[in-house]
This record gives sequence, C-alpha cells and structure tokens, in this order.
Amino acid sequence: MTSSIEKAAQRLEQLRNAGTPVPGEAVHLDPTSAPQQTKSSLPVAESLFQSSKSAEDAPSPKQVSKSVQVDLASLAAAGFVTPNAPRSATTDQFRVIKRPLLDNATGKGAALVANGNLIMVTSAMPGEGKSFMAINLAMSMAMELNHTVMLVDADVARPSVMSTLGLPQARGLLDLLLDPRVGVSDVLLRTNIDSLTLLPTGLPHQRATELLASDAMVALLEDMSKRYSDRIIVFDSPPLLLTTEARALASHMGQIVMVVQAEKTLQSQVQHALSTIEACPIKLMVLNQARTGGVGAYGYGHGYGYEHTHGRARSAAAAA
Repeated sequence: MTSSIEKAAQRLEQLRNAGTPVPGEAVHLDPTSAPQQTKSSLPVAESLFQSSKSAEDAPSPKQVSKSVQVDLASLAAAGFVTPNAPRSATTDQFRVIKRPLLDNATGKGAALVANGNLIMVTSAMPGEGKSFMAINLAMSMAMELNHTVMLVDADVARPSVMSTLGLPQARGLLDLLLDPRVGVSDVLLRTNIDSLTLLPTGLPHQRATELLASDAMVALLEDMSKRYSDRIIVFDSPPLLLTTEARALASHMGQIVMVVQAEKTLQSQVQHALSTIEACPIKLMVLNQARTGGVGAYGYGHGYGYEHTHGRARSAAAAA
C-alpha cells in the first residue's frame, strides 16, 4: 500500500517537473514566458469610446447670425425711414403703403394669399427707386410691434442694399444657391434694429442672374416661406424688363410692389412690365417722386391691384 502511494507521488512529481498540467491543481505561468498585454490598452480603448460617444451625444452648437451696425443717423439724413425718427411725410406715406401688404401677409386681407409673406419690390426699368422703396418698406415694417422682417438683396446683377446701408458686401443669397452646405443662418445678418435682418446678395458670380431662375432658388423660396412663415420677407429684385429671371422670381411671390418713377417711365414700359407678372395675385403700384403740391414738393402715389386666380389683373396708379 505504501509503495503504491510512494509510486503515485513520484509520478506526480515527474509530471510537475515535466510541466504537464496536473488535474485539480492551479496552473502557475511564468510571467517571463507568457505574452505581454499592453498596459492600459483596455482603459484607453474604453476612454476613446466614451469620448466619441460623448461627442455624438452632445448637442450641436446653435448657429448664431453675424451682427452688423447700420448707421441710422446717416440713413435718416438721406431721407430714409428709421426707428425713433421724428414723424414726417415719408414715414406717413409708408404707413399707408405697408398696411395692405401686412394684412395680406398675416391673413387679414380680403382673401387668403399663398406666400403672402414673400413681397417682391421691382420696377420696369433701372433707376426708378425700387431699392429705396425696398429699404424704406422693410424699415417701416420692422417698426411694427408684432412683425419681424428680412430684407433680401436679390438684384444680383446690380446689388445696392448693403452699400446704401453703409455695410460691406458679404456672403449671402448666391452662396446659398451655389453651396448646399451653407445655411440661411450662416449668411443672415442681424442688425441694430431688433426686428430687421439682412440677406446680402453674396459673392459675385458670372451666372448670378441665371441662379435666380434655378431649381435651387425655387427650393430656397419654398423653404423660406415655410421656415419663416411668421416673418415678412422683402426682396429687392432686378427690373422686370431687363432680365427674364426677375419674372421667374415674381412667379413665386405672394405680393409684388412695382415702383414707377413719375414723369420718366413710359406708359408702354409700365404696361409691358405688368403683363409679365399677371400670374401674381396681389400687385401694389407706387408712383415715385410724384408732385404732391407746392413748389419742388415730391412724394409717393400708390394704387392697389388685386387679381383672383381666374380674373384679369387690375392695376391702378394715383398721384397723391
């Protein structure tokens, strides 16, 4: 019995010496012969994963529009409507001009107007005062208590809104049309007038006018009318008789303000221009620099045109 136990013990010792695993005993590995695991590799991987996960879960930073300062004193001296300026004949005239436009934009007019918050200011020919009208109209509307206004310089061939306001040109409308990665908030400019923002023409482009009639422009207008449905958007557009792109732009507007310079624009030009925007249901015609009585006194005359979908356009022009 003893010899059998001794033999078994000797056999176990031989197995241990040979490195053969013995059932029932823990295996002790030599740290010098075992493959070395990279220290802290697992914690580093976990750290990277957690960092990546945190970055994905973190909310993206909100885009903030750039802010610019408009020289209101210089604008007022040049005859523009500005907030807090003393009451004048010009401010009173623009109160009258803007009222039906605001009513249509907010659904308070005689009938519901599709895209009523998209208002295009244009003329038959250059030099009739459309940009002056667009800026004053936007300024006057921004003075309302319950409305915010976006002024878009869409006269891409001859932009003048930014220079008139004393501001440098910046990225804007054309950049939105050319680069799908650019968003409206990237190029929109906040001003020192709380309720007024600006969308410049953007960087010059050799096919700028064609871009106004592009599918990208149609998509942008649809997006703006929905995303900014509570905002009045005023477009200073090219003259109607200079480019067909202005007519394409007009087809997406809810309302059009057509500026006619008194004693300069030919009646045939006015009639031709009106014929190009027959599809637009709401047209307001403004007679610029009309004599209002007294030597050298000038002002605005305004007429209001309304057209149902199946009716003929009716336009009026009346000297004040």
